[in-house]
Amino acid sequence: MTTKIKLLYLCTGNSCRSQMAEGWTRTLKSDQIDVYSAGIETHGLNPDAVLVMKESGVDISGHTSDLIDKYLDVPIDYVVTVCDRAAETCPVFPGAAKVIHHSFDDPPALARNASTAEEALDAYRRVRDEIKAFVETLPEALY
Repeated sequence: MTTKIKLLYLCTGNSCRSQMAEGWTRTLKSDQIDVYSAGIETHGLNPDAVLVMKESGVDISGHTSDLIDKYLDVPIDYVVTVCDRAAETCPVFPGAAKVIHHSFDDPPALARNASTAEEALDAYRRVRDEIKAFVETLPEALY
């Protein structure tokens, strides 16, 4: 039996992109990857992220917005920063964690200029689908 990869998604507030990435990874890759998500700050779970993930059959409503400190003692193999700010401030992890940067647009920022609620949700849906496409390339994309 092979050991699962321990992967941490890191974002600024652990409210949207990292939560969607964790949800997709749990759904699509749980046989290969133990997944976590955290932020350099905590902003709470974004309700629109929860909504668009649920539309795709992935329930992240039980996730919590966690600080990165919670995982500093976990033997993480890979840290995937999903936003530029997290990539700039990512701490050094003990052990052999490899840090990979794969930035996704910020759905709340994209939605800010939307003229309708549906248009705002479309920004979340686009990023959700981009994150899913990235997760589908795992774990090979990590090496």
